[in-house]
Amino acid sequence: MKVRSSRLLAATASLVALALVTTGCGGSGSQSEGGSGGGSTTVKIGIGAPLTAGSVAQGQGIERGVRLALKQASESAEAKELGITFEGVAGDDQGDPKVGVNVANQFVSDPALLGIVGHLNSGVTIPASKIYNENKIPVVTPAATNPALTTQGFNNIFRTCTIDSVQGPAGAEAMFGEKVGAKTAVIVDDSTPYGEGLCDEFEKKFVELGGKVAFREKTTDKESDFAALSTKIKTAAPDVVYYGGTYNAAALLSKQMSAAGVAAPMMGGDGLFDPEFINLASADAADGDMCTSVGLPIDKLPNGQAFAEAYKAEFPNDEIGAYDAYSYDASMVLTDAILKVAKELGVEKLQSPEGRDAIIAAVAATDKEGVTGQVKFDQNGDTLNKAITVYRVEKGAWTPFIVPEAAAQ
Repeated sequence: MKVRSSRLLAATASLVALALVTTGCGGSGSQSEGGSGGGSTTVKIGIGAPLTAGSVAQGQGIERGVRLALKQASESAEAKELGITFEGVAGDDQGDPKVGVNVANQFVSDPALLGIVGHLNSGVTIPASKIYNENKIPVVTPAATNPALTTQGFNNIFRTCTIDSVQGPAGAEAMFGEKVGAKTAVIVDDSTPYGEGLCDEFEKKFVELGGKVAFREKTTDKESDFAALSTKIKTAAPDVVYYGGTYNAAALLSKQMSAAGVAAPMMGGDGLFDPEFINLASADAADGDMCTSVGLPIDKLPNGQAFAEAYKAEFPNDEIGAYDAYSYDASMVLTDAILKVAKELGVEKLQSPEGRDAIIAAVAATDKEGVTGQVKFDQNGDTLNKAITVYRVEKGAWTPFIVPEAAAQ
């Protein structure tokens, strides 16, 4: 997603922070210290994401979104009055469930860590969630979309992104619809909970609409040689190839399909929605490939421009990724809840069982306007924001292709 940069933004970052409409966390950092705490209490927020292996580009984007939110929250009048400073603690899960469980155990061992933003992968988030639940730590994931995450009966798991049972059918409707008109598909998944679940939902809806699946193939998220599969796809001559997985392997498949002479475009979910997909596949090979992504384009969101400006002021060399705004909103949900409980019970009670329960309850009661739209959760902890946008690679960039009607009004 391309975002306009500005040389004047660094000088006006505090004003931009004020422009973001976020309950309790939008104050200017220029205000003087207030209250009796004087910034003496550090509250930590864990950031669980792949930072050195796996979907690194998306994981690093999640970390940037969190750090921007925590900086603004620490500069707010409420935080200064209570003497609270928020600190992000990165946990590199490498997109691996075993490593993710280790990260979760490290997070819960720190009594000052009162919330988690993460993880990116459903296959990591689901096993880690059990540890967080046992330790009464609220988790708000900006990216894990497998429905099984929030049907475990846990009261501490939430997400700002919508789920595969929304995203998969949306992709099928977009492909089968008039704008694309695909009637046959090959479906490929990477054998992860995310990839399998997304493909299941796409296939079910695509067939229901009248589409036909030529064949479905299972690979792995570490696969790099798709030569034989590309030949098989070319022989089947589908209208679209639907891939369930993340951009790393998807880009290689797209590149090798192009080399094999496959005419059909690739279609996938939000795991593909990163500039790195195009970089790895090449702009020529990726041209015409499509994906769904949760929510609306940044420029269609009420607070999108303010977020884009603040982001570019803080990270001038980086583009906004698929989940950066969602991790920002996830962070603000947590910081708002923590500040609310600190006011009601006192800062000294935050780490107590009573305080932890109260923070979870405050997160569950969230109802606020965030960057991504209205942030509110259902009884399972899933967002009520179900918007899905379809993007297509055009001239070397992900470009909005099918935008929900609400965004066009």
